[in-house]
Amino acid sequence: MDTLQKKYYKIREVAEILGLPTSTLRFWESRFTVINPKRNDKGIRFYTPSDIEKLRMVCYLVKEKGLKLEAAQEQIKHNHSGVSKRADAMNRLRDIRNRLQSLLDATNSLR
Repeated sequence: MDTLQKKYYKIREVAEILGLPTSTLRFWESRFTVINPKRNDKGIRFYTPSDIEKLRMVCYLVKEKGLKLEAAQEQIKHNHSGVSKRADAMNRLRDIRNRLQSLLDATNSLR
């Protein structure tokens, strides 16, 4: 899982971190009240690490669990900490799987 070092991230950086198109982030921002990045005078979005964690929760609920947007919004509203913990666990497991696959690939290349 990416460790978020900066105070603010532009939408392109967030899209890269999450592996999503910027259009998806903009759409989710319009549909989920918990996603509310700061904007400068020119309208450029600046996401905090907290905003990115909320986007990770939405991504988990919509992309991985297959919930419709309204159902995901309700889950976040009524069980924020539970959703956050499950999304975090899934991200950690995905990272572990990727590291193990890299080790397996490296082992296979030595043969």
